[in-house]
This record gives sequence, structure tokens and C-alpha cells, in this order.
Amino acid sequence: MPAEPATPSSVDLEDPGGRSARRIVGALALASVLPVLYLPGTVHDFFDLKIYMAAMDWWAAGNPLYDYAQPDRVQGELFFTYPPFAALLLLPFSLLKLGATVAIFTGLTVLGVVVTTKWLLDPVIRRHRLPYAFTLAVGALLVLGVESTRETITFGQINMLLVVLILADLLFAVPRGNRWAGVGIGLATALKLFPGIFIVYLLVTRRWRAAVVASAAAAGATLLAAAVAPGDSWRFWTHELWATDRVGRTDYTGNQSLFGLLSRLTAPEEPSRLIWLPLVAAVVAYGLWRAVRATQAGDVLTALTLTGLVAALISPITWTHHIYWFVPAVIILVDATLRTDPRTPEGARRRRRLSWLALGTSMIIVYGVVSFYDWGVTPTPTQTPWEFVLRNAYVLLCLLLLVVLPVRPRTDRPLTKSREADTLPETTIHR
Repeated sequence: MPAEPATPSSVDLEDPGGRSARRIVGALALASVLPVLYLPGTVHDFFDLKIYMAAMDWWAAGNPLYDYAQPDRVQGELFFTYPPFAALLLLPFSLLKLGATVAIFTGLTVLGVVVTTKWLLDPVIRRHRLPYAFTLAVGALLVLGVESTRETITFGQINMLLVVLILADLLFAVPRGNRWAGVGIGLATALKLFPGIFIVYLLVTRRWRAAVVASAAAAGATLLAAAVAPGDSWRFWTHELWATDRVGRTDYTGNQSLFGLLSRLTAPEEPSRLIWLPLVAAVVAYGLWRAVRATQAGDVLTALTLTGLVAALISPITWTHHIYWFVPAVIILVDATLRTDPRTPEGARRRRRLSWLALGTSMIIVYGVVSFYDWGVTPTPTQTPWEFVLRNAYVLLCLLLLVVLPVRPRTDRPLTKSREADTLPETTIHR
């Protein structure tokens, strides 16, 4: 049903130019904060991208791809650790000058931020009749401000490409039953393994065809790489994949996974797998159970967000730039806040809880975990409760959101205050 046009208030009718001016000033004020947030990241100087390009030069010269190593003052020697299929996609960039490659990667990341933010905000804007251009601009600026995006850009990472592939699949192709649904997830998995959890999500939600297509796409891309580089492919899948020390220190604060949390308690020794594996099993079981419940309720965004949070928690290495999934979590919280009827005592309390959770999450992911701290180069165990919270902020936030992120009822129509009480009874919000 098409939405009825919103009725402008008398203030809007009297001063539409003033309203627009205030929005422009607000967006510009938000944009002016970005240089300050990006300042700590300038020390990265596209470090990861430089490793990729140096590794491609090394590989193109006829050397074994996974022999390439580059020293790092914090984590010792760092290697090229992506699957061979990712190397095939990166190899053409070695023909360009580094400055051109940096510009392309940065531009594509910013474009990916704008596109994915539009995908996530469009339903919220329509549902609540928010000003389109202003809301999208503020949303994109906030996403550019969060630490995961800043680290992605300043390290020269490929994370937004993976996010675009996953969201395109799960928000559009899979719900529409497209014959190619799953290809995006499969290619993302072949590029960086981390997205493989979304194939598991397709299986547990009984999207059998999409799961098969995703698995076939991942296998096809992997076999293509094996045909081009059989030796490097064999070495990666039989040895390098399992060598976590090639990626960096697991106790480094930038590793915001359960294994990272445990490593910071036992550093410089690695934690026991007998403790880590049961925690992983519990997180997978609970998180995917909630994702299935969200899918059954028609809330695909919450389902895929929960799945992304599970992936961040269970991976042995989850750098801060991997955890994009806080972004849709904030949008879900804001949308749930706007949906809640504040005219009842319970509704008012629930709205306050959601508002504070959305604000707190936003503040944490913008300020970040590693941006404004220097944790040093020596592995040291966590000493105090405050240090435990500070050094594991994203892990704890992931666990919290895994439990409290609301599942929203299905609706395609804009909500008004006169309808909310009937449309959104408290019992329709599953936890």
C-alpha cells in the first residue's frame, strides 16, 4: 500500500528554508568531526594494502605466495594470509602505482558505505517518514565515523566488498528467490573465509537452494584459483589456513574475539582450547537460534546481524575492522525505538532502554577500542577489571547484542502513532 503523504507542521510551512538550513548545518557539523576521528588512523598509512601489493609483486616474480613476510613493530612478522582466490583479484592492482591503488580502494570503500547505508536505511526512512536526503547523509557520515570503517580505510582493507556481497544476497537475492541467490556469499567466503558463517545461516534457515549455490560459488572460485596456482592453493588449504600466528598476536587488543579475550587473560601463553571451544559452541548455538527466530518473524536484517556478531565472536582472529555488524545493530535499535509506543508506562520504559542502548553502542563503536590507545608491543595479561572491560569492549558488546537485539515484526507500511499500539504489541518483540 503506498504511503500517504506526511502533513507538514505549521512550523515547516512557515520556515521550510530554515529547516533545510539547519539540516545542512547539522550534517556539515557531523562531517567536520571525521578528520579528528581519522587522525589516529593516519599512522596505519595503508599498511595492509601495502602488504598485499608487495606480496603480489613477490608472487609475480615467481616466488611462493605464502613465503612473503613483512615485519611489524607490534606483531612481529606478518604474512599474506588471504585465500588464493583473493590473490587472483589483487594481482592486477600490482600493475598500478601504489597511489592509484590506494585511491581506488578508498573510493570503493566509501562507495560501499554509501550504498549499504542506503540499503539499510531505506525501509526505516519510508516506515517513519524521515527526511530522505538528510537521514541518508547523517547515516553515511556516522558509518564513516565508526572505528571499523576508519580502520578499513586507513589500513586499505577489503571488508566493504565483503559486506556489499553479503547484504546484496541476504537483503535482496535470497528473499526474492533469485536463481543466483547465494553467489555473493559464496564469493565473499572464497575471498576471506569469515563470511562462511552465512552459508551456515542459510542452512539453519532452510534456504537450501541458496546454501547450495553459495557453496558451489565458493568451491568454484577456490577451484579456479587452484587451477591457476595449484602449489600455493595446496599449501594454503593444508597448512597456512591453520597457522594463526601468521596473522598476528592473538592477545593484541585489536583482536576482538572470544579467543582474543581469553588470550589477554593468559598472555603471553595461549589459552586452553578446552575453554574456548565450549564457548564457541554455546555462542554458535544461541546466536543462530536467535537468527532463525528472527527469520521466522520476517526480520532478515536482525537475523543476518546476529549471524555477523556470531562470526566476530567465534573467529580466532577478529580485527576491529572486521566487525561491521555493529552498524546494522544500531539501525535496528533506532528503528525499534521509533516503533515502540511511548504512551504506556511499559512502552515508555522500553523506548528509553532501546534509546540508551542505541546511543551507548554508537558511542562505543565511534570511539573504538584501539584508535586512541597504544597497548604496547609486549604481550601482557589483563590486570584489572577496568582494563578487562576496556580491552574487550567489542567482545562484551557483541555478547550483549546477541542477547538483547530486538526482533521486529514484519511490516512494509509506514507506522503512525495512532496505529502503533495495535500493530506492535509487546508480545511481538521476541528476545
